[in-house]
Amino acid sequence: MTSWRDSLSAEAQADMDNMLDAALPFAQQMLAKHGEFYPYAVSMSAGGEVAMVAADVGKEKAASLDVLALLYEGLASRTQELRAAAIVSDVKLGSGEDAIRVEIEHREGGVLAVVLPYKKSGRTVTYGNLAALPGERRIWRTNS
Repeated sequence: MTSWRDSLSAEAQADMDNMLDAALPFAQQMLAKHGEFYPYAVSMSAGGEVAMVAADVGKEKAASLDVLALLYEGLASRTQELRAAAIVSDVKLGSGEDAIRVEIEHREGGVLAVVLPYKKSGRTVTYGNLAALPGERRIWRTNS
């Protein structure tokens, strides 16, 4: 069985791993503190610097889909200066479980979606197992 790693350089594989490591903790912090979070992104510059990215939709209670659209659009407009990007959202899986979804893309062509199911009980959040799923290219529509 081939893996997403098979088509990427060692650097790109490490970048994808680093993006997940950078993206997931903030979502977990927000769930523990607020019980939810708005979508956000993490970008990696061509030089390897990682930064958090938020979308300003101009209103306090924006729809998550509007926030996601702005994040994708903003990252897609910066592909020449980026090496990798991740979009993080709070989703409901087909099974009905809540989950953190991290969609990671790399300019080399790697794309991966990772989900981390969770259950809330009061202020306690319990996590299931990370699962990798096929992702969809939305930022780098063609290899750059």
